[in-house]
Amino acid sequence: MPTKTAFLFPGQGSQFAGMGKALAAAHAAARQVFEQADDALGFALSRLCFEGPEDQLKLTENTQPALLAVSTAALAVLRENGLAPDYVAGHSLGEYSALVAAGSLQFADGLRLVRKRGRYMQEAVPPGVGAMAALLKLPDSKLESVLADAARGEIVSAANLNSPDQVVIAGHAAAVARAVDLAKAAGARRAVLLPVSAPFHCALMVPAQQRLRADLEAAEFRDLAFPLVNNWQAREVRSGAEAREGLYQQVPNPVRWTDSIRRLAAQGVTRFVEVGAGSVLSGLLRNIDPTLTGVKFGEPADLAKVVAA
Repeated sequence: MPTKTAFLFPGQGSQFAGMGKALAAAHAAARQVFEQADDALGFALSRLCFEGPEDQLKLTENTQPALLAVSTAALAVLRENGLAPDYVAGHSLGEYSALVAAGSLQFADGLRLVRKRGRYMQEAVPPGVGAMAALLKLPDSKLESVLADAARGEIVSAANLNSPDQVVIAGHAAAVARAVDLAKAAGARRAVLLPVSAPFHCALMVPAQQRLRADLEAAEFRDLAFPLVNNWQAREVRSGAEAREGLYQQVPNPVRWTDSIRRLAAQGVTRFVEVGAGSVLSGLLRNIDPTLTGVKFGEPADLAKVVAA
């Protein structure tokens, strides 16, 4: 059976000041993407990516378009080198990058959508009300009871099912704090609060989801040039209508990343390229299935490894 390739697109948390700078310096195709991003948003997003400052880059409404721009710039360089995927998937925000890659969503539309998405998410919950935490190596059978016992009438739920060893939870700050203590008592190797600005992918995000609906409806979604495995259901999506619905449903629902990677592997994908900033998804890949190989592409020096793989 021929080897299949999936391009994976990172989400929030992968950003850093300086991302995309070397890529834009080395490749005209990447430079053009950043110029398009600046034009589409009416401000120098490229400068924010290349130089920071970190505190501005960390604002969710800036982080989301910045990561989309870096992933799309990296994608342009891969395309220029004749590399194309059989499947795409993106972690949370990364699903927008994946849909741009699959030709479903125009880059400029994607940028404007994720800037609004970031703002709506930020404004959905007042500062300090929500929180997120990572639970590492909590026995599978214990997650449900930890969350149920921690809730006490508040919201706390799984937000990112990242790998068999890593689950991120989100909800009301007090409930998340209780879950951290309960997870440690239940045998988690580590349970740590995350430095995030809002509790993503839980029911507290419903106001953001509702605000985003009109923007998603107004944007054009074409049928995909190659299938996406989405976050919401970890299933293959090929039509523009399904792509739009997946972006709507992912806002208050968990990112089913482990299931998504397993679905891709079941379709015969053995090669994975992480396209954009950082290497978070490549690290998770090994944890989900050690037989799967992942390479990252976000810097000019990565290109030779990607081509070789």
